[in-house]
Amino acid sequence: MDKLVIEGGVPLKGEVTVSGAKNSVLPILAATLLTDDTCTILNVPHLSDTFTIVKLLRALGKSCEFSDGKIQVSSKGVRSDTADYKLVSTMRGSFCVLGPLLARLGRCKVSLPGGCVIGSRPVDLHLKGIKALGAKVDIEGGYVIASAKKLKGAHIYLGGIFGSSVLATANVMMAAVLARGKTVIESAACEPEIADLAGFLIKMGARINGHGTPIIEIEGVDELGGAEHSVIPDRIEAGTFIAAALITKGNILLRNGVAEHQGALIDGLRSSGARIDMGGDGMRVKGAVNLRPMNITTYPYPGFPTDMQAQMVALACVTRGISVITDKVFPDRFMHIAELMRMGAKIQRQGNTAVVEGCRHLSGADVMASDLRASAALVLAGLVAKGRTTVFRIYHLDRGYDKLDGRLRQLGARISREKQ
Repeated sequence: MDKLVIEGGVPLKGEVTVSGAKNSVLPILAATLLTDDTCTILNVPHLSDTFTIVKLLRALGKSCEFSDGKIQVSSKGVRSDTADYKLVSTMRGSFCVLGPLLARLGRCKVSLPGGCVIGSRPVDLHLKGIKALGAKVDIEGGYVIASAKKLKGAHIYLGGIFGSSVLATANVMMAAVLARGKTVIESAACEPEIADLAGFLIKMGARINGHGTPIIEIEGVDELGGAEHSVIPDRIEAGTFIAAALITKGNILLRNGVAEHQGALIDGLRSSGARIDMGGDGMRVKGAVNLRPMNITTYPYPGFPTDMQAQMVALACVTRGISVITDKVFPDRFMHIAELMRMGAKIQRQGNTAVVEGCRHLSGADVMASDLRASAALVLAGLVAKGRTTVFRIYHLDRGYDKLDGRLRQLGARISREKQ
């Protein structure tokens, strides 16, 4: 098991290219289960989650060749309908094989998911969606067992108590593309990753309209074919590098990012005095001498992303004044607070809100990562802290960031990866 050792106090400078989106590549790879034809996926990030979904596809009978940011997926001719606990339990995103397996084979057995501990994330909307399409669903021994002779189009409302669900929208959309008739998904997730998945499915021959809006319409087809597709840039990775430039008062040029996917984040940070400029060569981020306190509330896209909440708490720790950061998507996603307080942060949690009093400086300390985005927040804090910070359990970080420590090092950070 690895750890990161960080000597803080260095303003980051230089340029960095944003990797492919983790939350796009996982359902896109799952969608290759919908055909026996060869699919080629480009701009694939080098993540432990990517390797997990590749292992799962191979276990389900696919042949996968992964090299230089490209994965080629084809069928060996032997298919399994069971997504085993050993793989699905390690990564929640792998639950997205449920929809394509059911649509293609008429039956599947998929383990209930695992992943980061950031609060309750039930699969009720996934099951509601496939039941509406005509599937019979049972839960036995920790597995979802679903079957249907032929899925049928339906009008499905997928809103949950905290808004739309990205993974449930992806699962239902992938199931519906091979269903008989028309499916309408109301209160669908609007995230760019859903639009990216839809774009890949359309290249395969699916008939989809409205992706990127709350209402997605799908006309089922008899079969899908192979396709080539390049994954969109990761907006959360881009946001994390933006935060890294600001917290270290650095100067970074982000290449390959999509500014349109960062609207709420950029607006919120500019309101606090951040300098973020768009140009033909990318997005330039310059750390301001005195950022103003932040007042941020997370919402489903196009609102402020919950996946940037922890990073904003870290930034608020060294921003003068009182910042208020509320998470209405995952109200329990604050496990990073206790670790940041070990570094001298002044934070009070009030329900789903963190009230942060900016301090003059953070102090390096040994801290423990609890989940993917909390890991990023602790790294950001370490970059600006006085002294040495050691971040343990960074396997969480490797799930969603492509060689983050090496890329930060290229920007001047004093950061090294060591064995625990």
